[in-house]
Amino acid sequence: MIDLHSHILPSIDDGARNIDDALAMLYESESQGVTHVLATPHINIGTFDNDLRIIQTAFEQVQQAIDLEKLQIKLAYAAEVRICPEILQLAVSEQLPFVGKYQGKNVLLLEFPHSHVPPGSEKLVDWLMARNILPLIAHPERNRDAWSLPEIMSPFIRRNCLFQITAGSLLGDFGERASNLAWRYLESNSTVVVASDMHNLSKRAPKMRQAFELVHAELGDEKANYMFNDLPLEILMSNVCFKKSSFA
Repeated sequence: MIDLHSHILPSIDDGARNIDDALAMLYESESQGVTHVLATPHINIGTFDNDLRIIQTAFEQVQQAIDLEKLQIKLAYAAEVRICPEILQLAVSEQLPFVGKYQGKNVLLLEFPHSHVPPGSEKLVDWLMARNILPLIAHPERNRDAWSLPEIMSPFIRRNCLFQITAGSLLGDFGERASNLAWRYLESNSTVVVASDMHNLSKRAPKMRQAFELVHAELGDEKANYMFNDLPLEILMSNVCFKKSSFA
């Protein structure tokens, strides 16, 4: 399985506190059958002021630890970017860390606030797409506006944005409303990937194997493999951190 959303880089956001935390999550992911993990620390202006330099430095620390531990899992980095006006400047200055590519477009893991979908989000997405940047909307099923009005995400579906559903949501970890909405998106939207969004091994643990088995049982082998393997692999193969040989 391919995990496109994780917070395993230590001490730069609300995920791993140190290298030991990062390795613990990677060991657990590998035991579940995950072969590739994308580290996606927050870029949230004013809260987590990460940039490419900070992210790359933290990534290199974890990669060195992986090599020392002789883990087989493969690691790369991007970021989970909170929607904000500053994205425009980050895009213009080529400072956005991309997940990879999909159908020739650069894929950006884009996060809305958990409470709502900000006014003007559709226009910002249009601006990004006009510049060959395709949003991968992070955990839309956990957005409280979408709980009461699921159709609020329809404009982004119409624009062919990708959706990333959290594995734990499918298992009920974020409550019934998030679970119901997650399954609704899986059943109705063909461009969905499932990822862990892991932060730790307690409340925000990786649960990719459990989620895969449930999706496999409910929706079948083809759809489960597409969401956990085929589509994320297609996106990630063009991530500059990975050598093509790592996908053999």
